[in-house]
Amino acid sequence: MSLISVSNLSFGYDGSINNVFENVSFNIDTDWKLGLIGRNGKGKTTFLKLLLGKYEYQGTISKNVEFDYFPFEINDKERMSIEIVNEIAPNADDWEIIKELNLLSTDAEILYRSFNLLSGGEQVKILLVSLFLKGNNFLLIDEPTNHLDMETRDNLVKYLKKKKGFILVSHDRNFLDKVVDHIISINNTNIDVQKGNFSSWQENKQAQDNFELTQNEKLKKDIERLEIASKNTAKWSNEVEKSKYNTTNSGSSIDKGYVGHMAAKMMKKSKVMEDRTKKAIDEKNSLLKNIDRNDSLKIIPLENKRNPLIIAKDLQIKYQNNVIFNKISFEINEGDRIAITGKNGIGKSSILKLLMGNEIQYNGNLQIINDLKISYVSQSTEHLKGNLKEFASKNQIDESIFKAMLSKMGLTNVEFDRDIEQMSEGQKKKVLIAKSIVETANIYIWDEPLNYIDILTRIQIEETILKYKPTLIFVEHDETFIKNVATKVIELKNKCITT
Repeated sequence: MSLISVSNLSFGYDGSINNVFENVSFNIDTDWKLGLIGRNGKGKTTFLKLLLGKYEYQGTISKNVEFDYFPFEINDKERMSIEIVNEIAPNADDWEIIKELNLLSTDAEILYRSFNLLSGGEQVKILLVSLFLKGNNFLLIDEPTNHLDMETRDNLVKYLKKKKGFILVSHDRNFLDKVVDHIISINNTNIDVQKGNFSSWQENKQAQDNFELTQNEKLKKDIERLEIASKNTAKWSNEVEKSKYNTTNSGSSIDKGYVGHMAAKMMKKSKVMEDRTKKAIDEKNSLLKNIDRNDSLKIIPLENKRNPLIIAKDLQIKYQNNVIFNKISFEINEGDRIAITGKNGIGKSSILKLLMGNEIQYNGNLQIINDLKISYVSQSTEHLKGNLKEFASKNQIDESIFKAMLSKMGLTNVEFDRDIEQMSEGQKKKVLIAKSIVETANIYIWDEPLNYIDILTRIQIEETILKYKPTLIFVEHDETFIKNVATKVIELKNKCITT
């Protein structure tokens, strides 16, 4: 057993107004399996980089372990995937690499394709194989489940259960519950370490938030009373000061000196009272700052009485004249929320693109009613450019409502002025989701919308969907989200027949 000790840590990026961390202290046992959670932009990846010594900071970080960071940094992504695995895990034999890929239900042929040509899920699998075979130090694992299908997540769970200790950043609640025994939460005003998994942390957090919220009205009244007292004290202080110069005494210098002396004493007393009142106000205000309020989002779907909106019969997507999954048939009616599940590369995103009107090869029959208005969230964020004002204008959405939704999802005024390309991946996804929920549409088509999205925002999105009941068809690997939101699930199963 060894400790990672953080003492009085403060860090801020150059040019930033506020620090990411301000005078935080805590200890971590390297035998713990730690889940690191917090809103997007709160500093989870930054903290991992600080442990790695990537940035200069104030305070101390003491540790006597070596770290490995996942995902591994790939310098030349045009190389063959097998070369990348060999570089990260140089002692692994080819048969071991193929065995690990088979355990991830992935064909070994991806080893002999350029890494940059692989899908997001396939790239993560190549890096996971490298991780499994490397012979690791203490692991810092940053959002490993993005793009991963459920089967691969289960394999990652099995691997992490065998590990002695690590720090894991993940927004998948079910995944966290399966693998961690401690939670580090980056809150609004502090960093908290608790024993248990995510569910136990959430239960404790809700209890704490509820307790603080019950004190909310009392604190507000106390603050109101103190503010009135502060104003009265300041007024009294000013009147005392004036009395030194407006005395009605006959004019003796002794009397004026006495009045001045008393006025000075009263002035000092009033200032002490004013300072105490302001300090009390600040203390009470600080008690309200650590509550994570999930402000309600809003989505207004267009009504359409022409059901079904979409009919698919014996549908199969084709890649280079090969069908890649068994025939599926489904209808989408108003109010349906349909999840499409299946392994990476099986064609889930292709179905969504087909419904969007893209030129995708397929067998079977597909009928979509005329004038169907669709709102789309893409899996990729690479196309996002410019600032939020320009983005809202380009997409013809109300800028003020759009920014209000982003604010409710945790973005601050500082981010509002930033170029979207400079935002974190989680913040970019929030831009896409905010755009979609601001749009009025008959059907919402979302392709892995929750990649990089923090847990609190996932819960917000769930609650919004359940409240407003939009017609939704989506691809997602978050089991908890699917369970809470979907009214139907379409599971794609492998089939490869030349036609």
